[in-house]
Amino acid sequence: MQIVIIAQDEKKELMTEFCIAYYGTLSKHQLCSTGTTGKIIAEATGLEIEQLLPGEGGGVQQIASRISYNEVDAVFFFRNSSLENSFSEFDLTLLRLCDTYNVPIATNIATAEALVLALDRGDLDWRKNMKNAPKAEA
Repeated sequence: MQIVIIAQDEKKELMTEFCIAYYGTLSKHQLCSTGTTGKIIAEATGLEIEQLLPGEGGGVQQIASRISYNEVDAVFFFRNSSLENSFSEFDLTLLRLCDTYNVPIATNIATAEALVLALDRGDLDWRKNMKNAPKAEA
């Protein structure tokens, strides 16, 4: 499965700890990330991560495109949810696209743990079936 990993600056350390804790599960999947987050996690964990552009330098748009083309199966997006920081345009775009294309997204450690355990159990195998289903003709 193709998994996206994104973490805003204030959450990069937490995301790294999460990836260390769930290395066994994450290492079984194809991972991609925005540039800085991917570099930090790859260096700390040894996970193979395709590093896209930095988030606000085009990486979020690259991920959004992949979601739109049904190339993403799950998203881990740790963001700073403090009241001072409202949703950015990028945050809203990712959330909307995940909703539109039925891509599970975890935006905090609690949902991330539930999602990674579901991945480990095979609960998201329906995504593979969905990708292999015949396309309806227009």
